[in-house]
Amino acid sequence: MTLHYSNTDWLDVLYNSVRRTQGGVVDAARYLTERRGRSIHPESLRAKLRAVNGDEISVSMAEILSEWMEEKEGGKEYAWDWLLVMNAQRGIHVDYVPAAPIGGWDDECKALQEKFLLISEKWGQIAAATSATVQDNVIEQKEADQLVPLFRDTRILLHRSERNVLRAVEKGR
Repeated sequence: MTLHYSNTDWLDVLYNSVRRTQGGVVDAARYLTERRGRSIHPESLRAKLRAVNGDEISVSMAEILSEWMEEKEGGKEYAWDWLLVMNAQRGIHVDYVPAAPIGGWDDECKALQEKFLLISEKWGQIAAATSATVQDNVIEQKEADQLVPLFRDTRILLHRSERNVLRAVEKGR
């Protein structure tokens, strides 16, 4: 039987992120062992990431795992997703907004226009997914797993749009 891991539970997100990182759980256990000076077997780490028998990974160990992921190719893009989800589970909404490229007035206007089109596309996806989700008056985990990333992606685009406007004004144009 295959277990389903959601993208709305921070431990599930952390476990999925570790598994998708080059070297996976085995390399993560090695890294934790080196960093903490205390040995952890890959299967013990896997059990902690899955909260088997109520024994789950600590936040400080999760932070170390994020540092490990950041060092791996492609890992920077998802290394801290678990923290975003943990905050959202507690009603605190935080978004990682990537650094903006340097550009002039024309670049800011063009970037704002492009983001508006992307936001409009996301809203269309949200509308379609929401319509399908609420038809039976029940929101299932798989539906939440579809909607939550769309909401987050849209918020990030809105943050980036705000940054474009503020940068353009700061430049005095």
